[in-house]
Amino acid sequence: MTTEQQPAERRQEEPEKGGGSSLLRSGALMALGTIASRITGFVRSAVIIIALGNGILGSIYNLANTIPNIIYDLLFGGILSSIIVPMIVQAKRKDREYGERYEQRFFTAALLGLAVITIGAVVAAPLIMRAYGGSELQGADLRLAVLFAMFFLPQIFFYGVGAFAGAILNTRNSFAVPMWAPVLNNVVVIAVGVAFLVIQDGGPPTAANLTDAEFLLLAIGTTGGIVLQTIVLWPALRATGFRWRPRLDFQKGELGQVGKAAGWTLLYVVLIQVGFLIITRLNTTAGFQAEQEGLSGAYGYASYATAYQFFQLPYAIVAVSVITALLPRMSAHAADGDTSAVRDDFSSGLRLSSVLIVPGAAYMLALAPDIVQALFAHGNTSSSDAAVIGRIMQAFAIALIPFSIYQLMLRVFYAHRDTRTPALVAFVTVVVNVGTALAAFNLLPTEDKVVGIAGAFVITNCVGVVVCALLLRRLLGRIDAGRIIAAHVKMLAAAGPMAAFAVGCHILIEKWAGTGLIPSLTTLVVGGLGGGILYLVAARVLRIPEADTMVRTLSARIPGLR
Repeated sequence: MTTEQQPAERRQEEPEKGGGSSLLRSGALMALGTIASRITGFVRSAVIIIALGNGILGSIYNLANTIPNIIYDLLFGGILSSIIVPMIVQAKRKDREYGERYEQRFFTAALLGLAVITIGAVVAAPLIMRAYGGSELQGADLRLAVLFAMFFLPQIFFYGVGAFAGAILNTRNSFAVPMWAPVLNNVVVIAVGVAFLVIQDGGPPTAANLTDAEFLLLAIGTTGGIVLQTIVLWPALRATGFRWRPRLDFQKGELGQVGKAAGWTLLYVVLIQVGFLIITRLNTTAGFQAEQEGLSGAYGYASYATAYQFFQLPYAIVAVSVITALLPRMSAHAADGDTSAVRDDFSSGLRLSSVLIVPGAAYMLALAPDIVQALFAHGNTSSSDAAVIGRIMQAFAIALIPFSIYQLMLRVFYAHRDTRTPALVAFVTVVVNVGTALAAFNLLPTEDKVVGIAGAFVITNCVGVVVCALLLRRLLGRIDAGRIIAAHVKMLAAAGPMAAFAVGCHILIEKWAGTGLIPSLTTLVVGGLGGGILYLVAARVLRIPEADTMVRTLSARIPGLR
């Protein structure tokens, strides 16, 4: 009996047996790399915050270091992930030799385009920093921000080359190295932060008292980490048989295909970045207002950006690994017109990622105060400064589940080479995000503004999930909503005892041992391990099959558990 002749029920069950564990197996090494990347990223963020604080100087550094990502995503990143990767996959499926020439042409064009974009961005650095910093960023602060930007903006070229190299590796089923490469970048920046603490002389650093040596250490070291992260991908490319030969002999229609799809992708990215620009300016303004009012705590962009990075940890470890392994498969099924397989890919991928995303959100929500006290309340960052990051992180934790679902939903459209729908959805979500963030900024007191802006992110992603669900039903006929909702209800129920245990640990240990590094670390370890065990027990009692799949896959890869 052929696949087409099999009953629908049987075809639906088979991906669960093989597809789910296959997705986890494909993502296991990536997840390990991402875990290493995010753990070192934790340390990197902690060292930088400890060294610079999360006040005005920390906000300037973080903002300037974020701009290269923004410009890269705006002008190149979205087109790469949503258009070129699926096109390369489909070109290779039709003709391997043609597909290889196809990726050579686009790689060459990407290098040239990135070079032009990078040079233009460096020249426009003063305008860019004024746009994102707002009118409050002026004088010595503005000069330092522009100088940082001029050193950081060359990262655009290396981000682009690294992303394209990673995409080529992914289309050749080589996923691990791109996930491990950021570890090197993190190690370099950690070393830079430690060196800064060693050479720093005097009180807390500011834009006015930062020496040339301290500035150059931060500026060159930070960009150097990105350069190294890109260089290490080249041996992996060669190992897969990729040899770059410059060529621009595009065939008729190739650029037209990209151009047609890129218009909507560019609109999507522009909308997202307009929203980010507004959110950044609101956070920056809140930080300056808090400083002028003499509030205890750093209520600015550095705190928001740090909390956002930590919020993304579970998503980056789990969902990104699953999405990276899933997109080529889903693109192939979409190219074959196999709607049932695409639906199964989406449903299993979503449920398998959520089985770890849900407890991750619960852990972050319950233990954010201890996380930030253990990591940040040192050096030039006070306990009150760290507490601000914790409050923002708790708001983001609530957004983690809808954010992960929303991101995976968008990949279904991209697998169908549909860039128009994500752009239209982005218009809705950006309007919601900006509207709710502006309301929070204008209605809340200064000490709550940044937390309220993070809360706006929760509403935004919930709206994104609802809109995407309605549109996916039209695309796929149905989206397996019954199983998806039932699985998430059970996962949330299983995470309840975990969160309660973690909060109980926090209360008891704080009452017994007070606050500080050791009590916070103790709470994180005891609350995390005990809560994790409770989650697995509850998942077994509630019969969550995705949890069993996860445990079996991980057990098979850990010596002594087989």
